[in-house]
Amino acid sequence: MTDSKTPAEAEARSGRSGRGGKREALVRAAVRVFHEQGVEKTTLGDIARTAEVPLGNVYYYFKTKDQLVEAAVDAHCQQLDALTARLDELPDPAARLKTLVAGWVDQRETAARFGCPFGTLATELDKRDDGLDLAAARVMRALIDWVESQFARLGRADAAALAVELVAAYQGMSVLTNTLRDPGLMAAQGDRLRSWIDGIAGG
Repeated sequence: MTDSKTPAEAEARSGRSGRGGKREALVRAAVRVFHEQGVEKTTLGDIARTAEVPLGNVYYYFKTKDQLVEAAVDAHCQQLDALTARLDELPDPAARLKTLVAGWVDQRETAARFGCPFGTLATELDKRDDGLDLAAARVMRALIDWVESQFARLGRADAAALAVELVAAYQGMSVLTNTLRDPGLMAAQGDRLRSWIDGIAGG
């Protein structure tokens, strides 16, 4: 007898609905392909191939590409939450900020090829007015707010301005690294930012 359950139901029944499930694989693939190709150039077929999921199954989880874009934005939000939770375990705000910068620099080869994973997506979505632009803005705002809280813990009254300066510096160096295809540029700018943070913490 043929099993009439949908792939989602079958995964739930077999206990494979966690991180290894098809939906999660599709979201991970969407994050990657949107970064590498951009949203407009990406098809559901591209994402299905990257996720190694049959195209027909994609529609059980996402009826449109926009639903996958929304899921990708949510995934970036979850990644940011996980990152800041790990950083919050470090002993002091300056160490947290410098570790954040070090993580950016560690991705310099990827940035040289494709730019910032979230910044490029946010820039593309900013051209839209369907709500996805606002969702992307909320993720960027969450990063700025977390950075601001670290500068505030360092006793800086200008924490909000410093947070914008740090995040803007990262986005700028990502754009230049990508445009010039020069990972060394990000490494050098990362060193400068860490020294800048040390100066603020010591002042």
